[in-house]
Amino acid sequence: MVPDTLDHREGPRDECGVFGVYAPGHDVSKLAYYGLYALQHRGQESAGIAAADLGGYIITQRALGLVSQVFTEHDLRALSGDIAVGHTRYSTTGGNDWENSQPIHRNDRRELALAHNGNLINAVELHSELVARGVHFRATTDSEIMAALLATAEADSLEEAIVQAIPRMHGAYSTVVMDRDRVHAFRDPQGIRPMCLGRIGDHGWVVASETCALDIIGATYERDVEPGELVILDERGVTSRMVQPGQRRASCLFEYIYFARPDSRMNGQLLQRSRIRMGELLARDAPVPGADIVVPVPDSGIPGARGFARGSGIPVEDGFVKNRYVQRTFIQPGNELRQQGLRLKFNPLPEVVEGKSLVVVDDSIVRGNTTRQLVKMLRDAGAREVHFRITAPPIRNPCHYGVDMSSREEMVAHERTIEEIRAHIGCESLAYLDLDAVYEAVQGERSTHCDACFSGDYPIEGTEGHLGKFALENQLPMVQA
Repeated sequence: MVPDTLDHREGPRDECGVFGVYAPGHDVSKLAYYGLYALQHRGQESAGIAAADLGGYIITQRALGLVSQVFTEHDLRALSGDIAVGHTRYSTTGGNDWENSQPIHRNDRRELALAHNGNLINAVELHSELVARGVHFRATTDSEIMAALLATAEADSLEEAIVQAIPRMHGAYSTVVMDRDRVHAFRDPQGIRPMCLGRIGDHGWVVASETCALDIIGATYERDVEPGELVILDERGVTSRMVQPGQRRASCLFEYIYFARPDSRMNGQLLQRSRIRMGELLARDAPVPGADIVVPVPDSGIPGARGFARGSGIPVEDGFVKNRYVQRTFIQPGNELRQQGLRLKFNPLPEVVEGKSLVVVDDSIVRGNTTRQLVKMLRDAGAREVHFRITAPPIRNPCHYGVDMSSREEMVAHERTIEEIRAHIGCESLAYLDLDAVYEAVQGERSTHCDACFSGDYPIEGTEGHLGKFALENQLPMVQA
């Protein structure tokens, strides 16, 4: 495990990525591999693929590590078939153990493999009910609870099991699940986590968390899977069934700000453009007169910094070089290297920042530790002034819908004013983008989005009572199969 001192993306963390494909005549395991490769940013703890020939047994491989580390050419040949589902994981319920990697493969009343992005806020209750019925578990995730609910349901088909389960599962879930004949994909009635549908070849169909996974395999984007909708991919093509319509839509606003890849599209918008627009609006609402250069915090602050530069007329320059491999090392540094702290990931360039007034742009501040260290590093490199600009409002509340954030008390904005946060991180000035301006940038409305991490307005009743990431480990003795 990477030690906390190297964990410089202090939150929010990435979530999970899901992928499903029905494409007889195609190399579905390689399609899944490259689809997951495109979704690697959504989770780096584990990866997995399940595949089957039509009517045959499901074969699953999953392991801890990156997609490129988990699978070899030999592995993908062993996963040949006509249909497949895949997953990349960052743990949001349950720890980072092999048992919690996905897809979850169960063979109870029916055989299935399931991959899930999101978080069930009633996982403990569903788990207790299933255990009382004699259902056994190996993992400590809400994803296995979901898989067990579907695999053991007394329904005539997996489709009917899903229809029965959706009203009982509370929270966020964009889920793909396959049996031996077809791929099923469904979203929670609020549509909190994203999912899109694409076509590949003449008769193949794909579902994925983001459109970038369609692009990498040459699939054509068709549409988003609707909140509360179940789509089935099989020899008939795509069959749609609206299971629970009419709920308040609540697409995650932070997907636009940070989580989704900038080359993905959501609600018809290229996210790179939305993020640049956030920077432009921040320059309009919180200018820094007399600043010399705009410096992005790589990589999350790059689009916003470009937008701020465009909106202000101040040139943008790379004031940091980022080592993108530090979080992949399992060798802990000694005390001498540990004292270098953030330099293991970011190295400032004195030739760029020395003697200058800087506008430093990032997408968010959660705990504030990294931001404070960045300010100190820039001062040590000779910066005359450091003005921080953030392309999101202050994060004051944890996410219970599939994003691993700090607790409310750990957040730097908890019970602090903007001025108090500025003093804490030690910069000359600090400004956040207003929530209304974020919606202006994404061309959206609060009535169809979830912004609870900023506003505290959770769209699902009972969310505040959710027990957190390790609820199952802490609350229940797990029943081992």
